[in-house]
Amino acid sequence: MRFIIRVVVNAFAIWVVTLIPALTVSVTAFPPGGELQLVLTLLAIGAIFALVNTIVGTVVKTLAFPLYILTFGLIGLLINGFLLWLTAWITHFFGWGLAVENFWWGVVAAIVISIINGVFGALLRPQRKQPASR
Repeated sequence: MRFIIRVVVNAFAIWVVTLIPALTVSVTAFPPGGELQLVLTLLAIGAIFALVNTIVGTVVKTLAFPLYILTFGLIGLLINGFLLWLTAWITHFFGWGLAVENFWWGVVAAIVISIINGVFGALLRPQRKQPASR
């Protein structure tokens, strides 16, 4: 269930980023390119982005741990931009998907996506049940 929520939030965050023209991030929908195809494409991109973050992101962040310490965590911004670019590269082979025109604007887009994911993550986090008080 968490993965599905993560995919939906990623899809929403990517959609928001595509609405900001300065970031030069765009989505090419499944053919024939209607609104339903755009939503399905965003969900597919959200799933791929979640998988890339889970698999590749974990490995890269683990290997870059010394750089996190040296840069006070700022390397994470570049890593998140790289993961967004990697998602765009993977979806490019399908003939649909994400397009990131400039790596540095991709880093800014990844920051926006991270902020949106953080806000929704805090709102949608399951609450722990409090033990009954006596």
